[in-house]
Amino acid sequence: MANSSGIIIKWNGNEYPINDLMNETTVAELKARIYEETDVRPDRQKLLNLRLRGKIPDDEQNLGGIGLKPGFKLTLMGSTEEDIAQANRAPDNMNEVVNDLSTEIESDDVEVENAHIYLAKIQKRIATYKIQELNPLRENKKMLVLDIDYTLFDHRSVASSGIELMRPYLHEFLTRSYKHYDIVIWSATSMKWIVEKMRLLGVADNPNYKIAFYMDYLAMISVYTPKRGLVDVKPLGVIWGKYPAYSPKNTIMFDDIRRNFMMNPGSGLRIHAFREAHLNRGKDRELLKLADYLEAIAINENDFQRLNHREWEDYSTKKSHRHSSHRQSYDDFSMED
Repeated sequence: MANSSGIIIKWNGNEYPINDLMNETTVAELKARIYEETDVRPDRQKLLNLRLRGKIPDDEQNLGGIGLKPGFKLTLMGSTEEDIAQANRAPDNMNEVVNDLSTEIESDDVEVENAHIYLAKIQKRIATYKIQELNPLRENKKMLVLDIDYTLFDHRSVASSGIELMRPYLHEFLTRSYKHYDIVIWSATSMKWIVEKMRLLGVADNPNYKIAFYMDYLAMISVYTPKRGLVDVKPLGVIWGKYPAYSPKNTIMFDDIRRNFMMNPGSGLRIHAFREAHLNRGKDRELLKLADYLEAIAINENDFQRLNHREWEDYSTKKSHRHSSHRQSYDDFSMED
């Protein structure tokens, strides 16, 4: 393979170009890139014609050693979690079927959150995963952990620049959040692509806020539940183990996929996914509303464990109404004077 080149993934009758691959790119990093394009998780991917001396290469193998030529077509076998869930879904005409997704998720989360086998995995990540701090963490600040894809930008749509796919009000949101929170970016992809995405979005060197550190897919763990099968999740316990000043009391995570915070359901807020940027850029105000929520709970709440983040919009509305009521009382008083 050339020093910087690309290949093509054939899957489900479509072709997906994977560009800017280097000789040093590992198979694991390639799978992470394929996951971004197809939503097929790395552990479900089978690359039929990827061979090294007749054998399937290890994830640590770099592509330069395999000798892929530019434009080489790899055939992918694998299913997305959505397709698997659809195939396993009970028919609509079955009797006594309880279709309560929220209840199932909460039940699964509680079981997984307290399972010793997964707590042991977290301890291993705490011991082995290396965090490179980009900026010093500050005393008496809370922590905000953010996903990237479909949370901060639409990674699937086509555009001439990353800015066109950036979620509206991203920099205002991060600027306002930084006043009360140390900010961490955690994405289910490789560190190289996190760094590149943050650079393209103008996040890495913005003068109005600072990112504490990035975390990639290597900090995640795999968990199994009867309802979802094997899934990769982002356990906040990895951060809490390395930085004891942060805990469920002062940490909140945003992600468009609820299962990512299965190990810490009380600390996760599922953000509405930002897709089709060209159609939705003019009307998406999610980050503005969430900035209001983050400010409100940072000021008014000493323990985030008392909050139900699923009701964040109601919380913000109540605070807004309360503020409006106080404002009206002050105006009436002023008018009487």
